[in-house]
Amino acid sequence: MLSVSKRYARTDFEAEDILQDAFVKVFLYLKNFKGDCPLEFWIKRIVINTALKHQRSNRHLMVTEQEEEWEDVTENDSLDSQFAYEELLQLVRELPPRYQAVFNLYAIEGFSHKEIGEMLDITESTSKSQYSRARASLRQALLRLKKQYHEKVTG
Repeated sequence: MLSVSKRYARTDFEAEDILQDAFVKVFLYLKNFKGDCPLEFWIKRIVINTALKHQRSNRHLMVTEQEEEWEDVTENDSLDSQFAYEELLQLVRELPPRYQAVFNLYAIEGFSHKEIGEMLDITESTSKSQYSRARASLRQALLRLKKQYHEKVTG
């Protein structure tokens, strides 16, 4: 579950704090677990919700719904496999908080844009737009890293 909280936090310390808060909630509400899904999924959802609440309360996020046209990103675009998990995690952590949340919820956790919209109180189109912007930002960051790596190796 630490890996889940790390995807929503800016630092390892913040991720540990989120996880600790989530586990307190798990223990407090374990009696409410109905068993209609695996316990792991129930706990994961608590960790995600705790992380999102943490982002909202600590960063006072403001959602601006912009209906701008953004370049469509195809689903078969993939992150370059030469980058280590920690490097990718750091790039995701550097995204603006809303982009980070939408990216994690959609690309990693598998929620639909409609579900994300309901969770974050934004429209489905805003979720799609923020996901597209997050991917574009990550792609640019990966290209910069790739260029730096190439310059180190050849330079």
